[in-house]
Amino acid sequence: MGHPPSPQTRVRTARADDASAIARIYNQGIDDRIATFETRLRSADDVRAWFDGTHPIVVVEDGEAVIAFAAASSYRPRECYAGVAEFSVYVAREARGRGAGRAAMEALIRETERAGFWKLVSRVFPENVSSLRLLASVGFREVGTYEKHARLDGVWRDVVIVERLHRALRRRARVADRRAVPRSAAGAPKEGRRGRAHRSRQRRS
Repeated sequence: MGHPPSPQTRVRTARADDASAIARIYNQGIDDRIATFETRLRSADDVRAWFDGTHPIVVVEDGEAVIAFAAASSYRPRECYAGVAEFSVYVAREARGRGAGRAAMEALIRETERAGFWKLVSRVFPENVSSLRLLASVGFREVGTYEKHARLDGVWRDVVIVERLHRALRRRARVADRRAVPRSAAGAPKEGRRGRAHRSRQRRS
């Protein structure tokens, strides 16, 4: 059972000067071999390149220390996918189990929706049970599994595909679905006795 968040914990938009702290946390995830196919450790300069002005990045602080981050990134270059973003979330080893990952994801969901994105997607190792539970708790669904998606240290690994539609799009989709229901499927207006009698007279004549 994890420890509750510290009263000093807060979430904010990441800045370029958070790059060193973000790189440290991300590199822990690389070393753990359960969160990413990446094997090359990242520098602060590498992380600074993530700040493109389009895809939100958030951090969780405990006091003055950054203990978690969640970042959106480009999904596909095609214009039709402009509202879809990949995402990642990482928590420092010493801060895991304290709610920092959930805080980061809730903030990233808010910020990406505010930025106009309609969907977040990612891929998670099936063995990464804690991440799958976290994502389910904030509204992600498991779409399916890519089998033998890539090799990590020479071993083929599967990944679980997860996605989350933002609330505004889900509302619009439900309205559109209702409007698209054919009249016959929705049920035609009931015919009164006069209408039935009129059709009966037509058949007899």
